[in-house]
Amino acid sequence: MPVAILIPLYLALAALPLTLAWVQDVPRRPFFDELASSLGLVSLAMILAEFFLLGRFRSITQRAGSDVIMRAHQQLARVALVFAVMHPFLYVSPMTQPPVWDVTSTTAVNYSWEGFWPGIAAWLLLAGLVAMAIARDSSGVPYAVWRMLHGLVAALVAGFGVLHVLRAGRYSADPLLGWVWILLFACAMGALLYVYLVAPLLRWRRPWRVTSVRPAAERTWTVTLRPEFDGGLDYKAGQFAWLNIGHGVFSLNENPFSISSAPSAGPEVEFTIKELGDFTRSIGQIKAGTRAWLEAPHGHLTLAGHADAPGIALIAGGVGIAPLLGILRERAATQDPRPTVLLYGNRREAQIVRPGELRDLAAQHGTEVVHVLSEPEETWTGATGLIDAALLRQQFGTPERRDWVYVLCGPPAMLRAVRAELLALGIPSARILSELFVYD
Repeated sequence: MPVAILIPLYLALAALPLTLAWVQDVPRRPFFDELASSLGLVSLAMILAEFFLLGRFRSITQRAGSDVIMRAHQQLARVALVFAVMHPFLYVSPMTQPPVWDVTSTTAVNYSWEGFWPGIAAWLLLAGLVAMAIARDSSGVPYAVWRMLHGLVAALVAGFGVLHVLRAGRYSADPLLGWVWILLFACAMGALLYVYLVAPLLRWRRPWRVTSVRPAAERTWTVTLRPEFDGGLDYKAGQFAWLNIGHGVFSLNENPFSISSAPSAGPEVEFTIKELGDFTRSIGQIKAGTRAWLEAPHGHLTLAGHADAPGIALIAGGVGIAPLLGILRERAATQDPRPTVLLYGNRREAQIVRPGELRDLAAQHGTEVVHVLSEPEETWTGATGLIDAALLRQQFGTPERRDWVYVLCGPPAMLRAVRAELLALGIPSARILSELFVYD
């Protein structure tokens, strides 16, 4: 789904309940009462729309990118929280039951406990949900547990929020708007059920097996999978997969990893994984024959759509070489003649992934490989320091390389710095590809 369609669609969905409220033929209340109701309506609509910005629907992410959708998911959830927090404090009319003659609640705000308590529950749970998301990396909670809690609390927020507007909402008492809330809630829960139930059922018929786990560099492993079904995975070099190894198909123990193999190499797929978190800490202990499941492909870190680029620049930091290795392998397999430069940064020489294969690519395919070490040993004779402005200017500061396509993958700080320097060199933003999955 193109971004040009996705953004208006989201805005229309967020504004739909507010629009249906304002076309109702009911007397208007004081300005701040109307503002409070408007913020509540928009906030709940945004919360329900959030269920479609989970980064798991390829029809949504294939154009915008999974990282962009996930960033939007995070930022829009915070906006919805701000609206929800403001909503109950802006009312100026008395918070009491309106007189029996005031059937449109123009003189008071419905303060009945029956309608009020679901709003309190949704309000508190939403604050906790956003706080839990912000503190995800520092909480120490295993990802599978965090994901389960996140989905459960989000469903409760949506359910209590819809119950609140149906019981206490002045405008939502209208049958049409009431049914719109029910329909939006059903669609949101349907999206959640698809991710947690339907998608695993579809994967159940497409199992994979681990064929090998081999060292690729210091604390970095190459994991190869073979499909146990006819065909394989239809993907592009540079994309990633949600990988579940050694657990049931319904398990939440799945993590995103870039595919480092070339699509043209055959049905087996390969991942280059560094020991970092809960799952990866024991990646080297996985046995051949272990059952695995893939949800893929995802991501837009590919050369698709850039066939007109006269050259290719690949800039990697650490295990960020994984998707770029897939791109290099595919280019060698398809004999892409365009000039290519790989800038590859690490701390130590032992952390360089597949150094022998990179040398072969340089010799056989003509890829210019530039290694940069920030903590080199005394015997190191290559470049030292960081992939900084001086190095980028040296490699890509000439006019003929301005129209190349630039593919970046690595730590977030490095990606931001490199992107800023490339833009300063006059590289068009549309020519710079990156995916960022850690957000401040």
